[in-house]
Amino acid sequence: QVQLVESGGGLVQAGDSLRLSCAASGRTFSPYAVAWFRQAPGKERVFVARIDWIGSSTYYTDFVKGRFTISRDNVKNTVYLQMNSLKPEDTAVYYCAAGPRLSTSVREYAYWGQGTQVTVSS
Repeated sequence: QVQLVESGGGLVQAGDSLRLSCAASGRTFSPYAVAWFRQAPGKERVFVARIDWIGSSTYYTDFVKGRFTISRDNVKNTVYLQMNSLKPEDTAVYYCAAGPRLSTSVREYAYWGQGTQVTVSS
């Protein structure tokens, strides 16, 4: 079992930056792909970014490309999501997830954190 805990969310203004962290405990999650998803109120959970287990392959959804960067430190068992130029439409609960395969699908990730709230005011 892998336990994931997100942190770093908060209330910021449009144009600001935040860095989210996803810390793993239990089994090491270095063999797993890790992704960030987000869920706005009343909407489904959607893919944001993902990274392979080495950290050499990353992929982003179009609406965050050029603004968000995903990275990982397997020594620290932590994955990060650097979010720059935040917009009000980025407001959501952000979740990290780990799984054996690279994917943009919620269904492919077996382990999930509890989420961290990001609120961007205009």
